[in-house]
Amino acid sequence: MKRAFHLAPLLCLATYAHAASDWPQFRGPDGNGHSSAKNLPLTWDGTKNVQWKVEVAGKGWASPSLHNSRLYLTTAEEAGGNLSLRALSMDAASGKQLWSTEVIVTPPVKHHAKNSQASPTPIVDGDRIYVHFGHYGTACLDLAGKVVWKQTELKYSPVHGNGGSPILAGNALIFSCDGGSDPFVVALDKASGKVLWKVKRETTAKRNFSFSTPTLITVKGQQQLITPGSGVVCALDPKTGAELWRCRYGEGYSVIPKPVFGHGMVYLSSGYDKPVLHAIRVDGKGDVTDTHIAWKLEKGAPHTPSALLVGDELYVVSDAGIASCLDAKTGTVHWSERVGGNYSASPVLADGKIYLQNETGTGVVLKPGKTFEKLAENALGEKTLASYAVTDGALFIRSEKNLYRIGGK
Repeated sequence: MKRAFHLAPLLCLATYAHAASDWPQFRGPDGNGHSSAKNLPLTWDGTKNVQWKVEVAGKGWASPSLHNSRLYLTTAEEAGGNLSLRALSMDAASGKQLWSTEVIVTPPVKHHAKNSQASPTPIVDGDRIYVHFGHYGTACLDLAGKVVWKQTELKYSPVHGNGGSPILAGNALIFSCDGGSDPFVVALDKASGKVLWKVKRETTAKRNFSFSTPTLITVKGQQQLITPGSGVVCALDPKTGAELWRCRYGEGYSVIPKPVFGHGMVYLSSGYDKPVLHAIRVDGKGDVTDTHIAWKLEKGAPHTPSALLVGDELYVVSDAGIASCLDAKTGTVHWSERVGGNYSASPVLADGKIYLQNETGTGVVLKPGKTFEKLAENALGEKTLASYAVTDGALFIRSEKNLYRIGGK
């Protein structure tokens, strides 16, 4: 294990200007799982501290997004032998559905049992909502649910369905298209949906498919788009798609976790068959595989959940339910404990607590720190793979059939 080379703190410029109570995209306002929300519940179950519960038609594992007291999510409903891919809006206070808009109609295609045809999380930015359905297409809607533009020309061969969410970088909506062959990364004009740039992902991995959400960071005044795929993570110029650096990790495929950034490093897992958590310094150029990997974690690394960086500590939970706290600078493991169940959802830091959620709907609440301390274990009683959305006083949880608002103490 190599020690991380010390760098001055590097800050990522926020892409969004949202209220503290908003959760406008996958993993929150800054895309890192942090929320400034207060007065969140510590305990709940299927009835306790459930402020409301509403059934969501169709199927989908997109996590909810929240903007100005309205929730947004996507779903796939059966419609005469086809799938109706839809965007939904609900009132966050009551759960009342405000509108449901059909975005794309398509014949059904097989997907993995832990995936859906509506897995990417919507983005809300100002008066626009961006929804992404992987190889089916991408669209922009206004806050009333009217489709502003639709992009369905980007074709690729899906494996297991769609998964990664898009992000915004200036005027660009960017996402990865890592299918069975010819993987690429693409940027759309957020105003029109037209392609701004499209770059091939150069990889030697035998299996090309992956599902990761990019992360936007800023290093010495230059933005970098961190985009993991099979066998390699690349840093691209978000304005042009030009590659700044790359780091290889062998045959790792089906890469899912969204990278997190801090201490001059990005933290990400390398995918199947054996995930390895990498801490990679971001000040390099070209192929940095042999020079910029600061440390690795091979035991307890996640396949699916993203990492959570809190100060000098990095928290991860493996798909098999092993939670670990590491020194973010060196990779030293402070603790590693079994927290029960299998995990797909990414952890959240809010109200001074870390919120985990396993696939059977049990929420585990931990106290951040170098000593393991479990504060609560809360069984909702429904399957869930989606990650939390957070606001002041409440958590929003999407289960297989319902959307919950959890509040109280």
